[in-house]
Amino acid sequence: MTYTAAPPPLARKWTRARLAGNVLLTLWLAAGLALAYFMIAQYEADFYARYLPKFADGFLVTVQIVVLSVVIGALISLPIAFGRLSKNLLASVPSYAFVYFFRGTPLIAQTFLVYYGAGQFRPELQDIGLWWFFRDPFNCVVFTFALNTAAYQAEILRGAVQNVPRSQSEAAESLGMPRWLILWKIILPQALIVALRPYGNEIVLMIKGSAIASIVTVLDIMGETRRAFSRTFDFQTYIWAAIIYLVMVEILRRLWDVLEARLTRHLKRDTATDDTSAPGQPAKMQREPGEPPVDRTAMPN
Repeated sequence: MTYTAAPPPLARKWTRARLAGNVLLTLWLAAGLALAYFMIAQYEADFYARYLPKFADGFLVTVQIVVLSVVIGALISLPIAFGRLSKNLLASVPSYAFVYFFRGTPLIAQTFLVYYGAGQFRPELQDIGLWWFFRDPFNCVVFTFALNTAAYQAEILRGAVQNVPRSQSEAAESLGMPRWLILWKIILPQALIVALRPYGNEIVLMIKGSAIASIVTVLDIMGETRRAFSRTFDFQTYIWAAIIYLVMVEILRRLWDVLEARLTRHLKRDTATDDTSAPGQPAKMQREPGEPPVDRTAMPN
């Protein structure tokens, strides 16, 4: 048995797409260098000493809003998603109306309806002991954001559940498994893998949408940015806000890639041992890492 070395990679040609990509990359690099130069030229020690701790506090408030909204929204989305899947009109119609409203109206309008609308029902809320909750803008923001993301997460989960082949649940039913166990052990694990990437996109949207909280006096990242700009009229406050949001999204994206790779590692094939030979042909031989491929032309028939 003889071995032949792998052929060298082909030289890449300068196509229009590759040329345009390099030009855009150069422009982005130039813009980044210009922004860095601007930030260095505008550096003031007093500004950073005064407002950097406030930006840190705003960052923590933003993280709290996003985490609480996503977690509470995930819990709310479960009955809504199964209501959307149900054939019972008493469950499907309210679920559809909920999703239709919160997906079809702007998040800022929903926030105003809750924050300013709650004041119209102050006596009623005081009678039932809920005014303490709705008079706090932070609670109103988390409440609204949780309902908004619950509608989107319900649709994500519904689509993921429908993506699981029905034959798997039918096979489990033939074995006598109860429906709740089929849902918990068979359908949901596969559905969550399908929904993993859309869930990540929804969290990214919530991070960026959390800036709306600053309009109702919540001092998150954007709230602290607006307050700093109103006192200094320094444009770099908004640049720093954009950088913080960008860093948050990038960290989440990388963590989500690691999580997805971890949860889907059993779905990846081992190319070194995978037998994809055609019928009647000899199977691929297993090779150690770094070993050159087998030259089948030199092998006896």
